[in-house]
Amino acid sequence: MKYRRLGQWGVQVSTISFGSWLTIRNKGAELAQRLHRAAYENGVNFFDTANVYGNGETEALVGESLAPFRRDTYVLATKVYFPYGEHPFPGVNDRGLSRKHIFEQCHHSLCELRTDYIDLYQCHRFDANAPLHETCRAFNDLIAQGKVLYWGVSEWTSDQIREAVSICDEHDWPRPASNQPVYNMLERGVEKNILQTCASLGLGVVVFSPLAQGILTGKYQPGQAPPSGTRAADEKQGQWMRPRMTEENLRKAADLAKVAEGMGCTASQLALAWCLRRSELSSCIVGATKVEQLRENIAAAEIDLHEAVLDRINMILGV
Repeated sequence: MKYRRLGQWGVQVSTISFGSWLTIRNKGAELAQRLHRAAYENGVNFFDTANVYGNGETEALVGESLAPFRRDTYVLATKVYFPYGEHPFPGVNDRGLSRKHIFEQCHHSLCELRTDYIDLYQCHRFDANAPLHETCRAFNDLIAQGKVLYWGVSEWTSDQIREAVSICDEHDWPRPASNQPVYNMLERGVEKNILQTCASLGLGVVVFSPLAQGILTGKYQPGQAPPSGTRAADEKQGQWMRPRMTEENLRKAADLAKVAEGMGCTASQLALAWCLRRSELSSCIVGATKVEQLRENIAAAEIDLHEAVLDRINMILGV
């Protein structure tokens, strides 16, 4: 495993991190524990989750899975923004980035995760209805209380990030330490200005969906139905994949899999190594439902891509 600093900050995170968006809740506590142990024992020190995952149930599974390990040996990240759960009387404040919602959900996450502090507490999205000054101050206060060490954002624009940094600098509050956008071979929008903004302001970049939710694993073929048992074949879990599963993307994924085969690695490892070629990135979040799959992805941290390979990839992607 290799490790990188989270942007300009001193904390170091594994370049491959383990997430729990779609892969933990439905598989049960026993598998969740085996996956987290496998990740930890193979050098992963960065674990990412969110209060909303699994309709509010995933954080508890993550907390239980990490309980056997010394707290100072791993970096724990979670998020706040979205409403979740089934409440008989849902409240208008049960969402967003108001001071009230941030504080209440932080305390809830601390309990669910079985921890006294959250290493990286992230805004799951931008909240246009809450004053940004209020949001920044809320994270400052949680950090001052020792409940949060660093705070970050996810899927924010360059302008939103710059404004938050400006507010924090004006009041001598801790800046956001990271940004978590989607980034992979098929979705490269952050290359236009987000990565540059993060680098110039010292934010680490932790990307999700580096395998395009499985499209870049090579298991899906153009002109064919998704194999039985895969995420894309699942009516609910595949809902975020279907817009991406165009014939063009599937053809590109198939061609990229041939490049990986020629290198002696898997398509997934190639896709992860491609992301990590960018020095702006601190870590790539992967999910898994099998220990073998997780170990395969972790091994991508050791792969370096030569210029000739990158040129061939660019030709396939049409760059």
